[in-house]
Formats: sequence, structure tokens, C-alpha cells
Amino acid sequence: MSTIGLHTAPDHLVITAPTLKSGMAWVEQCLGVSMAPRIGGQHVRLGTHNALLSLGEGFYLEVITIDPNADAPGRPRWFGMDQLTKAAVPRLAHWVARTSDIAAAVAASPISPGMIEPMSRGALDWLITIAADGALACDGVMPSLIQWLSQPHPATALPDRGCRLQQLLLEHPAAQQLQAAWQAIGLADARIVLKEGKQASLRAVVSTPHGERVVG
Repeated sequence: MSTIGLHTAPDHLVITAPTLKSGMAWVEQCLGVSMAPRIGGQHVRLGTHNALLSLGEGFYLEVITIDPNADAPGRPRWFGMDQLTKAAVPRLAHWVARTSDIAAAVAASPISPGMIEPMSRGALDWLITIAADGALACDGVMPSLIQWLSQPHPATALPDRGCRLQQLLLEHPAAQQLQAAWQAIGLADARIVLKEGKQASLRAVVSTPHGERVVG
């Protein structure tokens, strides 16, 4: 059973890439929509930077990469980014869900989404779960949890390119355990489709001005 009063919902998709240029170009190829001008910034604590694309109210897509101009953080970076090589291919590696009470959600989840850490970028402040080793829970299918401490939501400031998330298609061998964890933290959204599969898989179906496209 979910914790009473706890509400969790999809917040954003995470695209990892060796560089922002390659990641943004890959998204533009997938969706047929330009991510320029870049809107995003630096995560000084973790030595990364990002670019964002609106996917509708309260939801966005993030391209995140290691910032070549940042100092090494002296700790594992988030989203498994320390494993990226220059030859890595951009991909939908993960997703993040926002919750009304991140401490309660972490306590309620039978699958650990990581430890709660404070983060900031410009005027934005939030709490997010990060594994101690920087790895992605359940190969990225279990979302990181975020609680925004600042308003408005980042998607509000993004240009509307006419893109909207239609479905997030997920597969994992431990699909039943994942469903139980999502129920425990109050995560329910008709756009999220989870099936049992031999290996982890993430794909997003996005409506664009050019029709439906897939990011995966």
C-alpha cells in the first residue's frame, strides 16, 4: 500500500551523452525538433552540465554530460556518468519522478532509489536521490526521486516546441518488484507502461509537430 498523502509523478527524462553537442544533436535527430538555444546550466557539486527541452507542463527532457571545464567532484557522479567514454552513444538512460515528501518516499520504497542529497543550479534548489556509487537503480528503470524546493517548476521557463510525452515504455526482469515499489511511493501514471523483459529497456514515445517519435 502507498503511504497516505504521498504523491509521486514523472518529472523528467535523462539522456546521457559524452558531450552536450552530441546529446543535443541526437535528441534533435530523434524528435525533429531543435534544442537550441540551449537552456540549462552547471551542476558544480557533481561536475556535470545539461540542456533541457520541454515535454509539456511539469515535464521535460534533460541531456546531461560531464562538464569538461569543471573540476573533478572527488566522488562518483550521478546517473552512472563516470562509466561514459568518448565513444559512448547518447541514450535514454534514466528518468526522474518528483514526490511531495522525498524522505517518506525513500523510506516507503522497497527498492532503494539512493541517498537524499541537496542540489542547486542557478535559482533552482532541490533534493534528489543519488546512489553512493553513482549507479542507476535497476539499470535506470527505477526512477531517481526529486523534491523541488524552489518554484516554479523548471519546465515553466522552457520554450514550448510542441513536444509531449505520450508513453514511457519500460522493461525489466524485476517488473513485479518495481510495480510494488511504485505503488509504495504513490507513483501512478497512465503514460508509464512497465513490462517484464529479459533486460532493462527504456523508450519514450513523444508527440511532436512531425508526428510521434521514439527516444530510446
